[in-house]
Amino acid sequence: MNSTYVRPMAAALLASLVTVALGATGQQSPQAAKPADPVARPELVRQPYSTADVKFMTGMIPHHAQAVIMAGWAASHGANPQLQLMCERMLISQRDEILFMRTWLLDRGQPVPAADATHMTMEHDGMKHDMLMPGMLTAAEMAALDKARGKEFDRLFLIGMIKHHQGAIGMVEELFASYGAAQDDFVYLYASDVQADQAAEIERMQKMLEALGGGR
Repeated sequence: MNSTYVRPMAAALLASLVTVALGATGQQSPQAAKPADPVARPELVRQPYSTADVKFMTGMIPHHAQAVIMAGWAASHGANPQLQLMCERMLISQRDEILFMRTWLLDRGQPVPAADATHMTMEHDGMKHDMLMPGMLTAAEMAALDKARGKEFDRLFLIGMIKHHQGAIGMVEELFASYGAAQDDFVYLYASDVQADQAAEIERMQKMLEALGGGR
């Protein structure tokens, strides 16, 4: 597929699926703090999907959920107006994408993490373990960010979100490197969109961090 068309196609595809999902849940606003659960539509599944696809979608939900928490602190923690605007956009897009991923999983009869889950639950030898996905902030890092205000919040947020986005890009790269993965158009185009958009946001955040005097 010509990469020139991937991002607009992905955006249009995601927008159309989110619109359907919003209608199915009766949810009126993508900014709602606690979105309604999507409704399964197995009859809409047309293409094969892999274990790697399910892992990617499942893991990206808590990844996005932590970003929503971080971005949601911007206004109350005295972030500068430029950062607050970026966070407002991030809140809308990432909540929409969480709904998209939860709907995708539900349509395929897969376990669906809660919209506000911040860990991925893995089962090994009959035991369940909660784990952070690549790039996610630890509890201590989140506590430090929540405690910070003003310029210090800006600095910690940018450092943390750059790492967070780099982790998401790594998850996309792992998906694309997995045999038989991303054959489903929804998965391929969405993952491509994540990779492109978050790379662009990393560049913007690095410039904002430099303007603050760097990462230290």
